[in-house]
Amino acid sequence: MAVVAGFPAPFLLAAKHPKKRPRKRPKNVTEYEEDPIYEARRSKLQTLDQTSSGATPSNYFVETMGQLRRFCNLCLASLVAVLLLQAVGCGTAKVSDQPMRLTVGLVSYDDGASSLEKYQRFQTYLAEQLHAVVELEPVFNEIRAVEEIRADNWSLVFAPSGLAAIAIAEANYLPIFPTLGPPKQKSVLVVRDDSSFQGLGDLANQTIALGEAGSATGYYLPLYDLYGLTLAKIEFASTPATMLVWIADGRVAAGAMSEDDFQQQRKAFEEGEFRVLHASRAIPPGAVLISPNVDRNQQQYIEQAMQSAPSNITADAGYVPNASPPDLTQLIALVEKVRPLESRVKEQPAVLTLESGAPGAPAAKGN
Repeated sequence: MAVVAGFPAPFLLAAKHPKKRPRKRPKNVTEYEEDPIYEARRSKLQTLDQTSSGATPSNYFVETMGQLRRFCNLCLASLVAVLLLQAVGCGTAKVSDQPMRLTVGLVSYDDGASSLEKYQRFQTYLAEQLHAVVELEPVFNEIRAVEEIRADNWSLVFAPSGLAAIAIAEANYLPIFPTLGPPKQKSVLVVRDDSSFQGLGDLANQTIALGEAGSATGYYLPLYDLYGLTLAKIEFASTPATMLVWIADGRVAAGAMSEDDFQQQRKAFEEGEFRVLHASRAIPPGAVLISPNVDRNQQQYIEQAMQSAPSNITADAGYVPNASPPDLTQLIALVEKVRPLESRVKEQPAVLTLESGAPGAPAAKGN
């Protein structure tokens, strides 16, 4: 037997040509899953992964469900917010589509036709500038005007001084412009020229006429000046023209009205038929007032439009666009002093005095 490098020949042949072993076929997935060793290893790996992340299987499930619940709540809240924004947006659009509505209150002593005609160009101008619906609402005496103001039915008011004082003090209206007229107005007590009256004291136990409550020159100022007298009766005239007719006919001994109204209305009578018995203190002119319920932004637009109005329109409407509103503080205080007398003006006789020491009582007037 030959030996090569110390190994027997048969052994070398076996080394060069090893006997092939049959290859084992790999197990398929089902076989691995059914293999108990594979299942044990997989279970151990899952336990290690969960332990390394610090969560047990039950905690992991709870945490996952909590995150899902929070996500759903967030989605629901976002959806509700979007719907609300859309609803608000639609509502705002509907409101903005509605034009502004303004009601302008006027005090007219005639049939109202001439007053409306004077304000029509102002009405048209304001409606065009503001893209608004502007309505004119005249009333024929101060009583109706006071009712409208207290009910806040007027957006704008062209008010005489007495009515303006009430609107400011009682309804919080804001003065924005002065009305046209002399800077100082007075109330006058008018009598027939052929009467024997020479002073206020001569009117004691006489019948006189006043304007309606709410008028400074026809009501509050004369009551203040007549304080301390006892009158047989007080009658109330709706217009200065009516009052002059009563004086001329002898129905009343005297009547109270503004100095301007007297000069205008006396032209309808014979020259020298009347004379002024007494003139009151001077008061500021009336004012254009705006309601406190008008939106502040709208208020600015209204003021700007009225300031920019052509001069012929402001003249017809009777206001001064480039002047500060009048200060009616003293007139408001005077009205408050006279208020306690109002309960007595319809009595017969009308005793225009208050109890001694009554707060705010006017000083008694002499001749």
